[in-house]
This record gives sequence, C-alpha cells and structure tokens, in this order.
Amino acid sequence: MSSFHVRRKDREITNPDEMRQVLKTTNYITIALALNNEPYLVSLSHGYDEAKNCLYFHCAPEGKKLVYAQANPLVWGQALLDYGVTDDCDYAYTSVHFSGNLFLITDLAEKWHALQTIVYQSSQTPKEKLAKVKPEKLLKLVIGRIDLTSMSGKKYLMPPDLTLR
Repeated sequence: MSSFHVRRKDREITNPDEMRQVLKTTNYITIALALNNEPYLVSLSHGYDEAKNCLYFHCAPEGKKLVYAQANPLVWGQALLDYGVTDDCDYAYTSVHFSGNLFLITDLAEKWHALQTIVYQSSQTPKEKLAKVKPEKLLKLVIGRIDLTSMSGKKYLMPPDLTLR
C-alpha cells in the first residue's frame, strides 16, 4: 500500500493520545470491507479498548458484513467528531482513520469484556444494561474485534465562538 500524508500539516493530529481519545468518545465508526474487489461500508456502534488497542462491535449472526469480514479480515475505518459548519462556512471536525484486522470473538470471557467495553462507551446507564444480559444471550452474541495496525488524524481547529452541538 502506498504511503500518504496529510497535506495540511496544520490540521494533522500527531499525538496518539488525542487519536485514542477520539476513538473513546465517538458514538460510531465507519469501516470499509472488501470482497472480490467489491467495497462495502458499514457504520457501527463500538467500544474502544485502549489497553488492547482494539475496537469491539456487535452484530447480527448473519449478513453481508460477516461474509465480507470472513473472506477478508483487512479493514479501513474512520471515527468522526462532527462539530458542524462554522460562521465562516468552514466545516469543523476531528477525524481519525485507522487500519486493522477484524476477528470474530468466540471466547466467552473476551465476549463479556468486549460487551462491557461497548456498553460503557455508549450508554448513560451501563451497569443497568449489563445486569440484564443473560449468559445464554452472551453465548449467541456475535462480537467482532478490530486489532488496530495504524492510525492517522486530522482536525479543523474550531474558532472560539463555535460551540459543540
């Protein structure tokens, strides 16, 4: 794969901690998968595990995403914090692009850890939600893990008068 760089160096994020923070705070990621030279994009709710440098997501036990992932585990993805349009008609954002390898988790202990990671990142009441998970549901749950191999980031620095929505 060719190596590219951010053209606008003033917008590049070089601090890995800042990129990890984006992965921890976004509600969704979008990943690109490919099968037989046919691309497929899908947006997912997720949880980022900083210690393992991976993303977890859950999905239905069948479907296009799983067919693509099982045929080709390489993914490219994006996490985006969207701040909207500024008064100067610029677009304010922070984005992190990443590459990685996708695996489907079968180990029950890792499934539980992954589910906790997802729920703690996405829910206002994670303990209540996790208390409702029955062991038989966990067994049937399909959870994917994306082991990150690279990250790059870019942001448009917001003017002081722009508030987050």
